[in-house]
Amino acid sequence: MAITAQLVKELREKTGAGMMDCKKALVETNGDIDAAIDYLREKGLSSASKKADRIAAEGTTYILTEGNDAVILEVNAETDFVAKNNQFQELVKSLAAQLLKAKPESLEAALEVKNEEGVSIAEQISSAVATIGEKITLRRFEVKTKTDADTFGSYLHMGGRIGVLVVLEGSTDSDAAKDIAMHIAAINPKYITREEVPAEEVERERKVLTEQALNEGKPENIVAKMVEGRLGKFFEQVCLLDQAFVKDSDKKVRDFVKSTGGNVTSFVRYEVGEGIEKRADNFAEEVMSQVKGK
Repeated sequence: MAITAQLVKELREKTGAGMMDCKKALVETNGDIDAAIDYLREKGLSSASKKADRIAAEGTTYILTEGNDAVILEVNAETDFVAKNNQFQELVKSLAAQLLKAKPESLEAALEVKNEEGVSIAEQISSAVATIGEKITLRRFEVKTKTDADTFGSYLHMGGRIGVLVVLEGSTDSDAAKDIAMHIAAINPKYITREEVPAEEVERERKVLTEQALNEGKPENIVAKMVEGRLGKFFEQVCLLDQAFVKDSDKKVRDFVKSTGGNVTSFVRYEVGEGIEKRADNFAEEVMSQVKGK
């Protein structure tokens, strides 16, 4: 049977596999689409290994809450196109449910978690790589537990580009908890209170501010006082409770949290791809590599 470009396109759309992989699968199966899909799946592990050195810096964050437990996770793919693919999105939701149920203590343990069919998360990801055609990784996750007197605040920005999970202790005001999560998504604090900032980080900032003041020609007898004032600005940048509330800049987050009757005890903020060095792809080279069957 002649393997037409339309047939290759159809298989690629069904599986997300590479163009040359699709053509080879169709040749091997004499143009049978269903058999070609099975062929690509059967070759999944070897395909996944070939993609292991690719950079997966796109993807999504996702949050799942069930009762007093919640999980936030980041799953990466190579392109934003795949990150919006329904199969990828369903995989993310499935992984979230499995992680929330198993509550593994590390990423390594998470990859060994098995679903009801006895398939590990690592194997599920490898299978998805085979059909979708891109490197996919479970990058990180965190499970949070609260009491009945507390509430979770969750927020996904831009469909999951940024995800925030907050624990508001001593309050069941879910709307307020979500507002706090939205603030964290927008402003990106590193800590909740000043007391959480490591002493060495404060001292390093104090040293930088001191040198700045001296270089500005400020008298030494007032430099120390100026530095302490400028440290206040530093704490406003990195500490949640010191920041102006994004929905009402006339009040501090501290004041808003106090009005709920509770306390923010922890938060997790994930931004897709943060800290990953992204590769500048050359489209022409990518096409050539497909043609050569790499």
